[in-house]
Amino acid sequence: MTLTAPVQVDVPLESVEPAKTPRTKRGLVMTLVLAVIALFWISPLALLVITAVRPLADFIGNGPLSWPDQLTWANFKDAWGIGNFATTYKNSAILALIKVPLGVLVSAMLGFALAKLRMKFRRTVMFTVFLGLTIPIYITIVPVFIMMRSAGATDSIFGLIGPYLAFGIPFEVLVLQSFFRQLPDEIIEAARVDGAGDWRVFFTMILPLSVPALVTVAILDAVATWNEFLFALILLNSDAHKTIPVGLLNFQGQFANNNTGLAAGILIAVVPILIAYTLLQRWIVGGLTAGSLKG
Repeated sequence: MTLTAPVQVDVPLESVEPAKTPRTKRGLVMTLVLAVIALFWISPLALLVITAVRPLADFIGNGPLSWPDQLTWANFKDAWGIGNFATTYKNSAILALIKVPLGVLVSAMLGFALAKLRMKFRRTVMFTVFLGLTIPIYITIVPVFIMMRSAGATDSIFGLIGPYLAFGIPFEVLVLQSFFRQLPDEIIEAARVDGAGDWRVFFTMILPLSVPALVTVAILDAVATWNEFLFALILLNSDAHKTIPVGLLNFQGQFANNNTGLAAGILIAVVPILIAYTLLQRWIVGGLTAGSLKG
């Protein structure tokens, strides 16, 4: 038996390099396109920051798109007083701390019932809940105002909780029941064999397994609650009960607008949301992708 030495084949470099060139060019083009999109996406925020740190006279004299001749931090101090942020921050925080956990809990219970429990008229209930997603908020302003006035709940931040829950729960149920459907039924059946009831299954098993989805829904709900303007404008009258979006109207006058102060006020208003998003970003991404694969 004779062994033959392996034959070495020399591949010219010219035949290898052209194969990688189109892929490299496509990656470079895609990077440039994404960079341009990112610049357009972040340009409003950059313009907002520049406007917030320039004097009003410089903004009016040179225009909003010019680079400021000087920078100042006085706009933030003035905006805090004009926007009455000491009061509006407290009102918005109280409203978010009450409404968001309550809305997420109710939505989680309803979503669990629709996804995992055998109940009569489940499809009817699901259709009724999701029908709330199709109702524009604008056509409900007058009926909601009449109802709140009849109940004596106007000009109160606690009176906003009912309308906020009514319009926030349908979307939260849609997200959570879709996530709950991905949870294995075997886990629930095993718990029931051990004697656990529906409430115990929900609080001791379903909620801990659903933390990413719950955090995602809570953040989205908190952003919507923090930024809601229309109901707060219609139902709140006194300055002592106004929320942050309504307080920003103080920067708009009949004959003049404080644009630099308004820009500083907007930055002050969005700081809590930016901090929360930064700290909970991995939970948000996990919650948005958790229901995409069946586990």
